[in-house]
Parts: sequence; C-alpha cells; structure tokens
Amino acid sequence: MAEPLILIAEDERDIRELIVFTLQLSGFAVVDVPNGEEAVKKAREVNPDLILMDVRMPKMTGYEACKTLKADEKTRDIPIVFLSAKGQESEVTTGMDLGAEEYFLKPFAPDALSDRVNEILVKYGKL
Repeated sequence: MAEPLILIAEDERDIRELIVFTLQLSGFAVVDVPNGEEAVKKAREVNPDLILMDVRMPKMTGYEACKTLKADEKTRDIPIVFLSAKGQESEVTTGMDLGAEEYFLKPFAPDALSDRVNEILVKYGKL
C-alpha cells in the first residue's frame, strides 16, 4: 500500500511547515496549500486520504471548503480534520455538523497530531 496522502490547508506558513514536517517525519506523503479555495482545487486533483484544514483562512474558510468538498461526489468521503485555535463549542459543533471527522485545537503536540492522523487513517482503512 502506498503511503497515505495528506492535504494540509493552513494560511499561517510557520504552522503549515511544522505540520508538513511532522507528518513527513511520520512517513506520510503531504501536499500543502495556503487557503480553503486551493484546498478544494487540490483535493479534487490529488484525492488525498485525509485533509487537515484550518478554520480561519483567506479566500474561503475551512467551513466553506468542507461544505464544498462534502457536496462533491468525488471528495465527500475524504475525512476532514479542522485545526483551530478557537475552541468555542459553537465552532466545534459547526465543524462537526458540516461533516468533519474531528476538531484539533492549536497549539498541539506534533506527536499527538501524528497519532490522531494514524488513528483516523486506520479507521477509514487507509493504513
């Protein structure tokens, strides 16, 4: 089985690079984009096994991108995990209602992120 492909959509470059580095170190193939609009485009292009997406991004929020991807037959089964510094329950609920698999709060420990990504990929039969 090829290594799972993970799409990361995060507008803050430092955070994006940390996530890319962390997941590559854990043996995943990673593609990264700076906003929700690019995430939708890239997801349709590369069909990733999992999408990690920031909630607040320019051009298209994580929520809007999630809604778009879940409405598209080609991408609707890709698990989406939201990354957010804002842990208000209403935000978490919104994300879950849109079909997100999980909500991961920033800042996070890199190995905790890798572990969760592993668990989700196993759950979806991608690992």
